[in-house]
Amino acid sequence: MNMQQIMAQAQKMQRDITQKKEELEKMEFTGESEWVKVVFTGGRIIKDVTIIKEGPISEDDKEILEDMIQIATKDAFIKINKAMNEKLGQYAGALDGLM
Repeated sequence: MNMQQIMAQAQKMQRDITQKKEELEKMEFTGESEWVKVVFTGGRIIKDVTIIKEGPISEDDKEILEDMIQIATKDAFIKINKAMNEKLGQYAGALDGLM
């Protein structure tokens, strides 16, 4: 394979990666816990937080709610990472961990 072919392949790969990243950034991912639902973009920008628990929140409930926000956020990030691996995983070996 000559240098020109290698460069053409690299440019195609770069275009593909850029396109897939843009697709991911437009997607929305919902993370949920028992009391909270959060929505993030694939670019990890928070779009919405919904408190599912109804009624007044006591001081003890406040601590639980904080934990539930963390759980829901982690859930959304896991989904984002999974989608990223599915879309860009084929390039991981070629990029040798540079992503």
